[in-house]
Amino acid sequence: MSELNSKNNNVTQTPPESAGQLSIVATPIGNLADISQRALQVLASVDCILAEDTRHSKRLLNHYAIGTKLRSCHEHNEDSMVSWVASQLDAGQNLALISDAGTPLISDPGFVLVRALRAQGYEIVAVPGPSSIIAALSIAGLPTDGFVYDGFLPAKSGARQVALSQYLNQPRTIVLLESSHRIKACLLDLIDTLGGERQIALGRELTKRFETLLAGSAQQVSDILQNDDDQSRGEFVLMIAGVPEVQKDEADVQHILRILVADLPVKQAASIAAKLSGKRKNEVYDIAQAIKDELAQAIKDELNA
Repeated sequence: MSELNSKNNNVTQTPPESAGQLSIVATPIGNLADISQRALQVLASVDCILAEDTRHSKRLLNHYAIGTKLRSCHEHNEDSMVSWVASQLDAGQNLALISDAGTPLISDPGFVLVRALRAQGYEIVAVPGPSSIIAALSIAGLPTDGFVYDGFLPAKSGARQVALSQYLNQPRTIVLLESSHRIKACLLDLIDTLGGERQIALGRELTKRFETLLAGSAQQVSDILQNDDDQSRGEFVLMIAGVPEVQKDEADVQHILRILVADLPVKQAASIAAKLSGKRKNEVYDIAQAIKDELAQAIKDELNA
């Protein structure tokens, strides 16, 4: 029996009723004691564990005396693994997918495999557990009622600054990952792009022996790393405070005024901006005048250059 996959218009074979299931299992990000009883039970009972790095995962399994066989499944081969995994599930085998640390698919391999298997109708279940993102947010002291997670920033400075610039007016807490050999440069780019006063929290080596959380202004945290090489070792979760809505409104008003004062008198520009933003005319007039003076000075400096 077959069914039509409406997303890609391909005919796919429906898994047999006796098909096994794939469990997505979260593993410790550092402290081995953080693994759940359910995760241990699943890893010990499945027929095969798909691991990002079998050598790394073997240490975890040996610690808990789990002898389940391992097979590599990483970003370079997971596309080719889909058919093999499907055949194992069709044969009634139960499998588990783990990454080197934390929850699979969260900036780790697995998305390609899970998407393909779900499209084919296989049963996939979550065995939740550790996540460096959630662990870092829980101790950062930054708002967590809403946050933006964007994984790793670009490796090169120019592209990294472009990526950071999208957070200029972001009201939610921003969560990013960064490596030890780029964290110092990343903070310098953050200061250049978002300002040295932007509040941040930097979680390092979470749940491990040298766990550290540095919190304060971007400039303060950057200074600590620049002066202490030990603080730039390990794996990092970088959290950036969002911009309060009041400041966001102010930025929107300034954006409107910069467009208007280029062609209109200050008073008229302020009147229009006040109507659009709902702010008091006198307050907006002061901002408009400051922008006008800034533009005039810029033109004067250019002529004298």
